[in-house]
Amino acid sequence: MHPLLELLLARPQLLADHAQAYGELFTEEMGQASAALQRWTMWQAITLCSLLSAGILAGVAVMLWAVLPAGAIQAPWVLLATPMVPLVLALGCWGFARKSSPPLFFEQMRAQIRADRAMLRAVKAP
Repeated sequence: MHPLLELLLARPQLLADHAQAYGELFTEEMGQASAALQRWTMWQAITLCSLLSAGILAGVAVMLWAVLPAGAIQAPWVLLATPMVPLVLALGCWGFARKSSPPLFFEQMRAQIRADRAMLRAVKAP
């Protein structure tokens, strides 16, 4: 009889404990992945809103520049600076979004599965 099957028949609680440990590991990693995804989504949403604000403000600035005579504009630099504020904010948030995105989710779970598969192969080997 296979040694793993003998162990499971003799001590079935080991399988239940192992499955429970997998469940706890999955829950922990799911929480981490969910938090990382929420952070990434928040940074992306702020980036999008800032880009939309910059675009709208740039459009208003272009319309004001086109409508007003050149001598009537008191501070023309304001027409350029106003859309730049949300644009700089968008670039900063985009950078944070790139940093907050973890490369791999469930890496500990994958490592545990690899370790279990290696153990099973070792038990199968004569």
